[in-house]
Amino acid sequence: MAEYHFTTPISEEDARKLKVGDVIYVSGEHVYTARDEAHERALHMYEKGEAPPVDFEGSVVYHVGPVAWQKGGKWQIVSAGPTTSIRMELFEDEFLRKYKARVIIGKGGMGEKTLAALKEVGAVYCSFTGGCGALAAKGLKEVRAYEWSDLGMPEALWVITAEKFGPLLVTMDSHGGSLHKVMDDRVSARKAEVYAKIGIKD
Repeated sequence: MAEYHFTTPISEEDARKLKVGDVIYVSGEHVYTARDEAHERALHMYEKGEAPPVDFEGSVVYHVGPVAWQKGGKWQIVSAGPTTSIRMELFEDEFLRKYKARVIIGKGGMGEKTLAALKEVGAVYCSFTGGCGALAAKGLKEVRAYEWSDLGMPEALWVITAEKFGPLLVTMDSHGGSLHKVMDDRVSARKAEVYAKIGIKD
């Protein structure tokens, strides 16, 4: 395990240094929120040859539907707890291949398609603790833009400057490592043992 502090944009080389179990903190301007609808819109734009309003290459993409308010004419993030990431499994592999984001953040992990894309493009998936939305908001210092607002606050593309956003635990890396898969395998093996002891067929 190691701890890293990155300033965006993050290079492929730096992303490939990371391994499951490492902890990172992120600062910089290339930090964006994106859930289902934002992923889908970005991919549709790519297919049509259109450019999204931000440059995703080297960026940090956070699976979150933030709670924000306007104060003094500026948006502020007040809570930003992560969304369950498996919802984005439908889109994430192609999003990574097309846009080359380097850090995806969420909770609960993602599947084999995303893991393969992380390995291919040189990126990682990081977990942020669910239920800690106020803590996450502390690292999201400034909202620079509220794009795709027609999707609504949770699904919009928020453009953020981060400052020591974390701790973010690397749970899927570009070397094929997945803490989520390890834990799933352990649980399945243990479940089989317990079922055998009590005479239940799985």
